[in-house]
Amino acid sequence: MTYDCAIIGGGPAGLNAALVLGRARRSVALFDNSQPRNAVTHASHGFITRDGVTPAEFRRIAYEEVLGYPSVELLPWEVTEIHRNDHRFVAVASTGKQIEARKLLITTGLREIFPDIPGLRDCYGTSLFSCPYCDGWELRDQPLIVVSENSGVFHMAKLLYTWSKDLVICTNGHAVLDNDQKQLLKSRNIEVVEQAVTMFIGHEGKLRQVEFADGTRIERTGGFITPEWKPKASFQGSLGYEVNEFGGIATNEWGKSSVPGVYAAGDAAYVMPSQLIFAAAGGSKAAIGINMELTEEDFV
Repeated sequence: MTYDCAIIGGGPAGLNAALVLGRARRSVALFDNSQPRNAVTHASHGFITRDGVTPAEFRRIAYEEVLGYPSVELLPWEVTEIHRNDHRFVAVASTGKQIEARKLLITTGLREIFPDIPGLRDCYGTSLFSCPYCDGWELRDQPLIVVSENSGVFHMAKLLYTWSKDLVICTNGHAVLDNDQKQLLKSRNIEVVEQAVTMFIGHEGKLRQVEFADGTRIERTGGFITPEWKPKASFQGSLGYEVNEFGGIATNEWGKSSVPGVYAAGDAAYVMPSQLIFAAAGGSKAAIGINMELTEEDFV
């Protein structure tokens, strides 16, 4: 059997694409190895009608809806290889199973690379986060720390000032702020610490203190970390698609990549902002683009 579309990744982008394609009566192979990046998060926010939903509940509802369409098939495996076979794509799973599809949608998302700081992982997802729009409300008016090793920390500081006026900005040993930026932050009583963080100290995920390289500690109850973002899976070597400045797959407004028949959506394409609702919307647009292309081919 040749599927109309193989979707690689079962996050919000892949699931919403499968929903739209299923409703269009297209045959879909949906690969999902059930390892979502947001599994550590207690609740997801900013998605209308689902504000505060747990990642597990979001996936349960999504699959209940998506698999209600008989042309959508869930394949619970990781895809390790993709190659072209004439005008078709062959996806090879970790089990060795292969499927063939007319179109390919990559929605594998991102992986986060964090600074190696003791205690960070214990607090991440409970009191330390990466997205203010996702978790800023829950940390409003609390004493917060922002840890970032790149120049984007200046924008993050200004952004977070809406949620809390009690901010400490830490560049973790990197000189990424100029004097004008430091002075502007100082004028808002935002402290800048350029030395490295050596430990996050907390209990049951709740941050209490932050320790620096000189041994000093400050009281903080939450904060935001800027990780390095990398594609969770890359098939560029075998498919040859172009990437954008953030390392994601470069696409047009309908999710179409530089390679005919290859689409991408969600974090795999635009990288930032990394939100459920952006990813789901991208999956819907890509599915419409795929269906339009399939429709034109069917009438040739």
